[in-house]
Amino acid sequence: MKKIGLVGGLSWVSTMDYYKFINEGINLKLGGLNFAECSIYSLNFGDIQARGWENSFEIVLDACESLKRSGVDAIALCANTAHLFADQLQEIVQMPLTHIVDETAKTVKKQGFYKVGLLGTKFTMEMDFYSNKLEVYGLQVLVPEKQETRDYIQHTLKEELGIGFINPDTKANYIAIVNELVDCGAECILLGCTEIPLLISQVDFAIPVFDTTKIHCNAIVEYMLS
Repeated sequence: MKKIGLVGGLSWVSTMDYYKFINEGINLKLGGLNFAECSIYSLNFGDIQARGWENSFEIVLDACESLKRSGVDAIALCANTAHLFADQLQEIVQMPLTHIVDETAKTVKKQGFYKVGLLGTKFTMEMDFYSNKLEVYGLQVLVPEKQETRDYIQHTLKEELGIGFINPDTKANYIAIVNELVDCGAECILLGCTEIPLLISQVDFAIPVFDTTKIHCNAIVEYMLS
């Protein structure tokens, strides 16, 4: 089994899901008392919030280099937005990095969808690092059109889901936002932030929903056992 280095804390709430899903995945494949060999470098998300994601490359790089020194075989970033730096990190650290957008795009294409509705942080929805990579796979990306809607999602990710608070009113609003994307032509929905699956999931919709956290974890498990 290969040893994976997880850059977590982005937030700690979703990092727990990574640890759980990866260990469950390894055990499902190997049985018995077999679980994942991994190291977690859990960052203080407050440091990144204080700097802003666009100024936080060095923080994430330090975590990756620390994990490399610990003897891991590969790196995984436990946040969609952190993949803003994925290509730079892989070039500098010179280690395999399982990319959440690549794995999500392959999963969506395999199921025959092309027009995807994307929910995530403002960075994920508004910057091109995420949508461009999806478009490489031939996917058309839709995000909420209104700035106020994207701002609302960012606020709830930061003030509610990032600290593990589940608000029923927020869930109802997210469902309405998804329905707007469907009205605009979305064939499926990407939960492009690792906290969003804490609030909404496939059971809330008739349209197919792709949980990027689970997709990423499944790919990490496959890599570890390859």
